[in-house]
Amino acid sequence: MNKSRKIILIVFICFLTLFFVGGKLFSGSGKSFKARVNKELTSFKDGDIIFQTSQSKQCEAVRIATNSKFSHCGIIFNENGSCYVYEAIQPVKKTLFKDWIKHGLDNKYVVVRLKDSTLLTPASLNKMKQYGKTLFNRDYDVYFEWSNDKIYCSEYVWKIYKQGANIELCTLEKLKSFNLDDYRVKAILSERYGKNIPLEEDVVAPSQLANSDKLITIFDNY
Repeated sequence: MNKSRKIILIVFICFLTLFFVGGKLFSGSGKSFKARVNKELTSFKDGDIIFQTSQSKQCEAVRIATNSKFSHCGIIFNENGSCYVYEAIQPVKKTLFKDWIKHGLDNKYVVVRLKDSTLLTPASLNKMKQYGKTLFNRDYDVYFEWSNDKIYCSEYVWKIYKQGANIELCTLEKLKSFNLDDYRVKAILSERYGKNIPLEEDVVAPSQLANSDKLITIFDNY
């Protein structure tokens, strides 16, 4: 066998090796991710609140204004053997848990739970779920108004707890109490409101929920 044919044969063998080994690694990675998610799901309960970092310009502004890594949140509910996240996006809906976490930065998320879980009786959890469903298909509220005509993520979570279990997870704040001086935040505010920024509007941010003294972290893969 001449030298050129030897080189071609070696290259071909290397290619086959990379193809099969790489395929196994890729397949194994997918199975590993699925197995990890399935294992995590077994520890979550109805009413748990989940947070993630989204990557849109608005979400970046939310993180800056609230001095938090979180920009989106929802509530976990199990239905017919599947785990869902009730969330206020466009429109308000429920999303399979495994799909929801893929929408966040690097599949990272945090799950918190009410410290006094005895407050979440089967009746209250059912009421929370049913109330959440009444808001399905509402438009996402880009103006962060405190009404049910349109609704944003942390408002949705707060109201589900309030209306379903009569629990106020945190105190509402005024829009003016957040960090509104950053140029990225100003750009979003200008785009949304022009010069008429509703500084006295009641709002609740994901960071307020995450920092609530009524909740405890049960999972964090950041």
